[in-house]
Amino acid sequence: MITPDIEFQTAIRGELITNQLVTDLVPTDHIRAGSTRPDKFPCVILANPQVNHLGRSSGGAYLSRVFIDLHIWALEDGADVARHIGNAAAVALWDAPASSVIGIDEYTRPSFTYMRDPDPERAYCHGVGTVEGVVRWRV
Repeated sequence: MITPDIEFQTAIRGELITNQLVTDLVPTDHIRAGSTRPDKFPCVILANPQVNHLGRSSGGAYLSRVFIDLHIWALEDGADVARHIGNAAAVALWDAPASSVIGIDEYTRPSFTYMRDPDPERAYCHGVGTVEGVVRWRV
């Protein structure tokens, strides 16, 4: 059975790990889904999917609006590096990601907010962006 949030997340990750702008800044094994707690720096973590089921589409398909949060973590020169990663991710995700499993009928590019750690002893920066799509899927 297809789960629209997992398929949308997989498509987003696929675009990130195949885009050289992103992988020049973040190793592909640091681009992952799961807990937002960083285990490697720098990293992009796809987390907190939210799904709003909208109804049915023609031909018996389902429509769901899916939101995926992208958490960017950087340590060295945190604020600048995080912003560079966020910009590279935005360019990589400028158009709807490709998927052979789901249809993406509507798509909103990610926008990011960045926060520095208030403790001056720790130099990391955390950025959060959200990608949104209306996903057409079948059971």
